[in-house]
Amino acid sequence: MSTSTLDNLLKLVGTPRDGALLRFSLGNEYLKAGEAALAAAQFHAAVEKDPKFSAAWKLLGKSLAEAGQAGEALAAYREGIAVAEARGDLQAAKEMKVFVRRLERESPPPPPAD
Repeated sequence: MSTSTLDNLLKLVGTPRDGALLRFSLGNEYLKAGEAALAAAQFHAAVEKDPKFSAAWKLLGKSLAEAGQAGEALAAYREGIAVAEARGDLQAAKEMKVFVRRLERESPPPPPAD
């Protein structure tokens, strides 16, 4: 991770330039650094600021999966698929569907309800 890039982006948090794209960029920097949990927090902020940001939903799912939160990752991907399809962003939806299938295969089934 480029510390100067991350530092420069972090300086913009809380300023008028703090928006979905800034949080998406921060999330990307954290993902590059292997900081999946920190990345997920930034992608969460990005989709809160712009719920129709397909790429942020996709990377939110990825970062959650890398952080070991498969259930949350599946939920993020599913929301992202709905957003992407509504926007006509079919490639992003297709990619997220692939990630959902992979996660479903890798994740153990939930325990039976009592």
